[in-house]
Amino acid sequence: MKRALYFLFFLSLFPFTAMGQNVVPPVYNYKIFEYKGASKNWGLTVNAEGELFVANHMGLLYFNGEQWSLNKLPNKTIIRSVACVGDKIYTGSYEEFGFWKKNDFGLLEYTSLTHLISGHTFTSEEFWEIVPFKNSILLRTFSSIYIYEDNTVTVVDPYSIMTDIIIKDERVIIGGGSDGLFELIDKKLVPLNNQDLLRGKTITDMTFLGNDLLIGTKLNGCYIFKGDRLSPWDTKLNTELKQQQLNKMIKLDTGKIAFGTIKNGVYFYDEASGEVDNLNKKTGLQNNTVLSMGQFREQLWVGLDNGIDRIKLNHPITYFTDFSGVLGTVYDIAFHEGLLYLGSNTGIYYFEDDELRFVNGSQGHVWDLEVVDGDLLCGHNTGTYRIEEGELQRISTIAGGYEIAKVPEQGETHVQGTYSGLAKYKKEKDGSWNVERVRGIDFPVKQLCFEDPSTIWVAHPYKGFHRIKIDGRYNNILDTKEFDQSVIPNNYNIKLFNIKNQIVFCSEGVWYKYDPILDSILPFREFDPYKNMQLIYHDDYFWFVDNEGTKEIIYTDFKNDSLVIADPQLRQRLVPESQNIIKSNDSTFFFTLGDGFGKIELYKLRKQLQHFVLPTPKLSAFMDEKKPYPLQASSIEIPFKDAQEVTIKVASPALIEPRYYYELIGSETYSSYVDSGTISFQNLPYGDYQLKVSTVSMDNNTSVPNTINFSIASPWYLSKPSMALYLAMVIGGIALVRGYNRRKLGRKEQELMEEMEKEHEKRLAELEKEKLAKEIKQKQKELAGTTLNIAKKNEMLLELKNMLVLNKDKFSNSQRYRSFVKRLDNSVKDKEDWKRFELNFKELHEDFFERLLREYPRLTPKDLKLCAYLKMNLSTKEIAPLMAITIRGVEIHRYRLRKKLKIDSSENLSNFLITF
Repeated sequence: MKRALYFLFFLSLFPFTAMGQNVVPPVYNYKIFEYKGASKNWGLTVNAEGELFVANHMGLLYFNGEQWSLNKLPNKTIIRSVACVGDKIYTGSYEEFGFWKKNDFGLLEYTSLTHLISGHTFTSEEFWEIVPFKNSILLRTFSSIYIYEDNTVTVVDPYSIMTDIIIKDERVIIGGGSDGLFELIDKKLVPLNNQDLLRGKTITDMTFLGNDLLIGTKLNGCYIFKGDRLSPWDTKLNTELKQQQLNKMIKLDTGKIAFGTIKNGVYFYDEASGEVDNLNKKTGLQNNTVLSMGQFREQLWVGLDNGIDRIKLNHPITYFTDFSGVLGTVYDIAFHEGLLYLGSNTGIYYFEDDELRFVNGSQGHVWDLEVVDGDLLCGHNTGTYRIEEGELQRISTIAGGYEIAKVPEQGETHVQGTYSGLAKYKKEKDGSWNVERVRGIDFPVKQLCFEDPSTIWVAHPYKGFHRIKIDGRYNNILDTKEFDQSVIPNNYNIKLFNIKNQIVFCSEGVWYKYDPILDSILPFREFDPYKNMQLIYHDDYFWFVDNEGTKEIIYTDFKNDSLVIADPQLRQRLVPESQNIIKSNDSTFFFTLGDGFGKIELYKLRKQLQHFVLPTPKLSAFMDEKKPYPLQASSIEIPFKDAQEVTIKVASPALIEPRYYYELIGSETYSSYVDSGTISFQNLPYGDYQLKVSTVSMDNNTSVPNTINFSIASPWYLSKPSMALYLAMVIGGIALVRGYNRRKLGRKEQELMEEMEKEHEKRLAELEKEKLAKEIKQKQKELAGTTLNIAKKNEMLLELKNMLVLNKDKFSNSQRYRSFVKRLDNSVKDKEDWKRFELNFKELHEDFFERLLREYPRLTPKDLKLCAYLKMNLSTKEIAPLMAITIRGVEIHRYRLRKKLKIDSSENLSNFLITF
C-alpha cells in the first residue's frame, strides 16, 4: 500500500551563525515590538496545551501561539515569577502574589492572595519563585518561604537568604544563598550534611542528574551531591560556566541539561556523551543573558534580558550560517579526507578543528566541487584546480568549470563544461591530470550528460541545447544537432538530466524527454505532477523544489515513499536556480544556502513522523462588530444588527506559525486556507452556521477540526413577534380589502351610471357642436359669399368709374359728371357693407380684433380691415376692390402691415393671421 510521509516545520524568521562546523537547531526570536512588553523576562511557564506565560518587567505576558497580550497587575508592579498549576497561573510580585484565570471570554483575570498572610510583615520582599508541591504552592522570596494551601498561607522564616527551590521524590530542597542547602520538613528548614564546599558560594539554581543533585553557583560553577557526598562537578563545561556566570538550569526531556548563563547564552550538555553545544547571540539568540527557561515537548522557551526565544530541540534540520557575509552564497559542498569544503561566490572554504578556514588564492566564483578519482577538483571562474591540504593546484587554465561528468565505460576519462566549450580530463598514472580542449565547440556549456559513450547532450545557458557526437578519443566533435524553439517553448536556462538512461529536459517548468527511436523531443508524462518544479538531486530518490508556488521541497521515489518538507527558513534561504543538494549518506543530506548550508537527517525525521499528530486548533476569541462572546457556549447567537463583521480567532500553541483550513457551512458556504489564526466574515445572511477549523500541513493534510456552531438572528422585521404581527396585519388586511372591494364595487356601479350619463351628455354636446360647426361653416360660406359679392360690386363700380373717367369729355355738363363719379365713390365706400361684414366676421371670430389690438395697439382701422380680409384667406386681387384701392396699393399696405406686426419676410402673412 502506497505510504506518504509528510512533515511541517515552523522555524525561525531569523538565521543562525556558528564559528565552526557544528550546525545549530532552529531558533525563533520574539522581539519586544512583537510582544509589546518590557525587555526583561524573569520567569516563564508553559501549560499542557503549549500556551506560554511570562513574568515580564511590565506584567504577565500571555502567548497563545498567534497573539501576545500583556496583563498588568492592579498595582502595576514588576512580575518576578510565574507557575502554571491546572487552570490557574500563579504570579509573584513586590509584596504581592495571586493567580490569574481565564474568564468565559478567554481573558485573564487576577485574584490576589496577599490578604491571606496574617501575623507577618513584609520587608520589601519580592516573590522570585513559585513551585507546586503536592496540594500546596510554595513561594520564595529572598527572606521567606510562603506555603499556600487550603486557602491559607503559612510563612517559614529561614536563617539566611533563599535563592532556589527544587523538589525530588517528595523532598523539598532549598538553596540558602551562601549558607548551603536546606530541606523543608514539617514547615521547618533543616540544613543538609556535608556541604562545606558550598559555604560562601551563591547558589543560583539546582537540577537532578539521575538521583544526584546538581547545584549551580553564580561564579563557582556546579557541584554535585551524590548521596551524602558533595564534590565539584568534574566536566570541561564547568570551567566555562564559571567564566560565563551560570544563572539557570533545566533538565530536558531529551536527556540533556540546558545551562542559561549571564554572558554567553545557553549551553546544552549531553550527560551520556559529554558533548556540549552552545547557543548565543552569534548562533541565533537575541541576547546572551538568560533570565528564565522552560520546556514544552521538543521546544525550549528562553526568557532573555532582551526578548524571548524559542528553540527547537532534537530537530532533524540544523543550520550553519555566516552572518558576517564573508562566505557569500554557497554553490556546492564536498567531503574529502574527513573535511567539509564549501564552494561559494567568494572562493573555497573548509572546516578544520571546528573552524571555518579560507583556501588561499581561491578568490572568485566557485561553480563546482567534485571528488574525481580520489582528488577534490574545483571548477572555478578562473579555471579548474585540485585542492590538497587547504592548498590550490591549477590543473586547467580554461576559464569557468561548470560541471564535470564521467565518460561511461571510460573509468579514467571525464568531460567538463566550461565558459568556452568542453574540456577532456584524464588522470595519468603519476597522479597528474592531462586536460585538453574538445575541438569543434566554442559556446559555453553549463550542463552536460552522456546518452552513451559517444553521445553528449549539452545545454547552453541562453540558447537551448545540443546533441553532440564525439570521436573515440574525446578530442573532436563529429556532429552537432541543435534543438530550437520549434520543439521546446523557450531556449533560456534549459535543465538537462540523464534519468535512468533517459535524456530529460525542463523548459519553463515543463518536462520533456528525448525518444531515440523517433529522434524527437516528447513530453515526459512521468514528471507531469512536478510541473514548474526544479529537480535538484536524483539517484534512487528525487528531490524537487517548488520555485513557483509554496517553495516546499519534495523527496520521492515515485513509488510508495514521499516526503514534503515545508520549512519557511529553508525556503527563504535557498537560492533560486542555484539550489544544490549533496548526499553525505543514505540518511544525511546537505543544502546549499544563500548564507551557509543546512543539514537534514532523514532517519531522525522519519522517526519523529511516526508520532507526529497535528493538534486541533483551540478557539481563542469570538466576537461580532460590538462585543465578544463566551468561548464555552455550545452555540452562539449574534444579533442581526451586529453581524456586519464576525471575527473568530483560533490558535495552536503547540506549533510555530501554523496554517489553518476552515469551512463555513450554512446560509452561505465558504472554505479557504489562512496563514494566521484570525478568520473574518462580512455581511453573513441570517441563519444557522457551522464553522470547522483545522490546523494544516503544507501538503494540505488537516487535523481533526474544531467545530464552532453559531447563528445570526433574524432582523427585527423577521422575528417571531414581527411574524405574528404580520399575520394579524394580513388577516386585517384581507378584511379591509373585502370591505374596500365592496365599497369600490358600489362606487364602480355609481361611476358607471355617472359615466353613462356623462357619455350621453357628451354625445348631446358633440351633436350640438356638430350643429354649431355646420352653422359656423354656413356662416363662413355666407360671409365669404357676401364678401365676394361686395368685392364684385365694388369691382364693377370701379370699372364703371374708370369708363366715366375715360369718357369724361363726352359729358356736356361737368356738374353732372362729377355727380355720377361721387355717387360711384360713395357706393364703393359704403359703410353699411363694412358694418354688415364686421358683424358677420365677429360672429365667427369673436375676439380677433381685440386680441390683435392688445398685441399691436398701433394698428389703424384700415389695417384691421386688411387683417380681417387676410384671415379669410382672400387674395390681393380680391382684397383690392373691397378696400377700393389698386392691387399695388394692397401690396404696399401688406408690406406696411408686415412691419407693424414685426413679421419676418420669410413668414407668410396670411398664415400668421389665420392662426392668430
